[in-house]
Amino acid sequence: MVDFSYPLLVKQLQNIDAIIIKPEDERMLRELRTDRLIYLSNHPSTGEPPVAYYVANRMGARFNFMASRQVFEWGYGVVGRFIQSIGAFSIIPGASDRESLKASRAILAKPRGKLVLYPEGEPTSGENDNLMPFQPGIAQLGFWALDDARKTDPDADIKILPSFVKYVMVGTDASIKAELHDSIARLEKRYSIDPGNKNLLRRFLTVGRVLLEETERDYEVPMAARDDFDYRIGRARHAILDGVAERVGVHGYDQSSDAIQKLRHILSVLEMVELKLKDPRLPNLSKSELEWARRESLKAYDVIVIKPGYLISRPTAERFFEWLARFENYAYGSTSPRPRKAHVFFGPVQRLSDFYDDYRSNKRRGVEKLTRHLRDQTQVLLDGALELSQPLVRPGDVDGMEI
Repeated sequence: MVDFSYPLLVKQLQNIDAIIIKPEDERMLRELRTDRLIYLSNHPSTGEPPVAYYVANRMGARFNFMASRQVFEWGYGVVGRFIQSIGAFSIIPGASDRESLKASRAILAKPRGKLVLYPEGEPTSGENDNLMPFQPGIAQLGFWALDDARKTDPDADIKILPSFVKYVMVGTDASIKAELHDSIARLEKRYSIDPGNKNLLRRFLTVGRVLLEETERDYEVPMAARDDFDYRIGRARHAILDGVAERVGVHGYDQSSDAIQKLRHILSVLEMVELKLKDPRLPNLSKSELEWARRESLKAYDVIVIKPGYLISRPTAERFFEWLARFENYAYGSTSPRPRKAHVFFGPVQRLSDFYDDYRSNKRRGVEKLTRHLRDQTQVLLDGALELSQPLVRPGDVDGMEI
């Protein structure tokens, strides 16, 4: 049923008009259909699992997917039953989820077993042209599964296929610019911003500055140098996360960690609270406290995207819409994906056995080496896909003007 209705489903749920794979890559995919396989992908949004499902169909195989335990509760459990029927199983991000780990190893150890993994983890970055740090647990899981497979088949191997999904907006430059102008105008009206004679790039930067200043006021972050936006954004982000952790009472919270690790820790704790797991280290939160903590944590992540350099250096339609999604989430509490096409690129197939000797001699170093290698391979794919998106306006067009 899903295969038959897939084009309609992916359009309705993700607003993806088409998924594009090169003919030579389709041939490569079919050659992997009988192998044990780890399918790796970048993860900037919620659209990548449906794309991976399509890839599996082009391969002539079925993939298994990890999905956050919370997703299985959506729609009074209806969503959980549906995604389980097409290969998903639950995992609690950040927790010691032994059952999920056991299921993952079993999938990869059996002949033809295939598992989709997103080494950037959660939360999704929202930036298609950036990669978050890869989590080493992905490589470790692969080595454990290979150990399991070789208990029954000494010659067993697991292949790894790095992939990269690049989204390209659908529409003419004129129609895209018109939508961006209309959307940013609504935000300007909401925050009483006079656009003056600023161009589109400056208008987006101005809205970003206003949202940052609002966050600084809300969290009583002292004003810094006006032009040091990266520093100010980082400071505001940490202020939000530290404030949430202190108010909620997050056990084992490390204030010296980077913002991504802090956010992952907080969201993991909130998910375990929401699932009502029995653990004395978890805070006792009311529904309103839980909603506040989740909303503020995601606000901390939303301000990441207003780093000016990302948009100024390459103001493509795709980056404009990434910023717009963050702005709308911040201002309205929700956003919707715009029409787009998903281009899927693949790196060289890796054999886990090629890294196995290093792993056996020094497990930690072997895991780090494979993790670094896979991220490098994915970065190459990202760099090659950049040319699919051309700047919508002239890069750097701020002319020294105060944002």
